[in-house]
Amino acid sequence: MTPDAHTIHEHMLAVGDGHELYVQEWGQRSARRTFLFLHGGPGSGCRTSAKILFDGTRDHVVFFDQRGAGKSTPAGALEQNTTGTLVDDITRVLDTLGLPQVTLVGGSWGSCLALAYALAHPERVDAMILRGLFTGTQAEIDHLEQSAFRLFYPDVWDTFTAAVPAAHRHNPAAYYHQLLAGYDPAAATEAAYAFSEMEGAVSTLDDRHTPEDPATFSPHRVWIETHYFRNHCFLEEGHIMAHARMLTMPVWLVQGRYDMACAPATAYALHKQLPNSQLIFTVAGHSGNDRGNFDAVRSIIRTLR
Repeated sequence: MTPDAHTIHEHMLAVGDGHELYVQEWGQRSARRTFLFLHGGPGSGCRTSAKILFDGTRDHVVFFDQRGAGKSTPAGALEQNTTGTLVDDITRVLDTLGLPQVTLVGGSWGSCLALAYALAHPERVDAMILRGLFTGTQAEIDHLEQSAFRLFYPDVWDTFTAAVPAAHRHNPAAYYHQLLAGYDPAAATEAAYAFSEMEGAVSTLDDRHTPEDPATFSPHRVWIETHYFRNHCFLEEGHIMAHARMLTMPVWLVQGRYDMACAPATAYALHKQLPNSQLIFTVAGHSGNDRGNFDAVRSIIRTLR
């Protein structure tokens, strides 16, 4: 994430275990509420493009890169990188900036982390705006990794499985996980690239995904993401859905009807459990850049402003 004219302050925050987080405070401190943006992945890092959801002349926003992601260091680090440590990191960021409460904004993995944080510290969260809902269950992980999208993207699945030996074709994702967790850096990078391209290709509504240049590709995001997937997102199975009724703050759920990465059924089930939620289905896929998702989230932010 690049600083700009609305950047108030950027710094590296030491959070222990050898990790330092990149934090950027942006916009106007005099705003009536503060938004804390939680990026996806896990491991994606904050992108400068996320700022266009907000108004730098009217909003107060905090962006930070989670452990091992973006500008946080060490890059791609997996040690002491769990949902629990990320929840603790959020509190550290808020305390450092003197913020008693925030409105959480997160999509995909960011929605899962927001929900996990709100369950752990409801007193620090006044509202949530969540997109592309994910709660970290094994069924949701399998939905992506075991080709639930195959009926709609058969070409993407064929590309993803093309390099998988016949003996592993029954579970290509597990084969890639073995490579990613192995000791061959070249093989791990190739596996990370295949995983990244598969996810990117099924995330947008209009097939506008452009393959990344393998020569400049960094595997860090996929290392972190698959580290979380192999460990069930470091959550007790069904934890978020089972305790969602405890979250009484206003929650807006924005869900693409054609989301191939995170099935709309999750958003619907969560909506029925949350006592103070609104569910907005959009003509969109998974990406926050899909017009329906982007317009819905930005409209909610404007309403809260």
